[in-house]
Amino acid sequence: MYNVGSIFRSADAFRIQRLVLTGYTPAPPRAEIHKTALGADDTVPWVAIRNTMEAIALMKADGLRIFAVELTDSPRPIDTLVAADYPCALVLGNEISGVSNDVLAVCDGALEIPMHGVKHSLNVAVAAGIAMYATTRSL
Repeated sequence: MYNVGSIFRSADAFRIQRLVLTGYTPAPPRAEIHKTALGADDTVPWVAIRNTMEAIALMKADGLRIFAVELTDSPRPIDTLVAADYPCALVLGNEISGVSNDVLAVCDGALEIPMHGVKHSLNVAVAAGIAMYATTRSL
């Protein structure tokens, strides 16, 4: 829940249009989310859609391109998005298992955050913040 609150806070900082919470991701109102979000859970529009595939289908129907933030066999660097890639939505995976293969298959691509250390993963809230920065800096 604290990761979700942190993602809300970053979404507010980068003026993200909407968060879509899927699967078993906790949703507001929750004290733990609100505490970390510092009220951003009240300012960032959000929706909870249990089924991830349904959520992606709805976003694609709205004209969004869908990118997973994930290490894959053929990712592109997260800082290489161009005007044709927008509007877009980012899919963040489970903290342990990442984005599932089923979800990756329906995404328009995968974006990779460069990793230079020994570990090749980040806390999901940290990854979300980096991804939001990288995808909004040129707008």
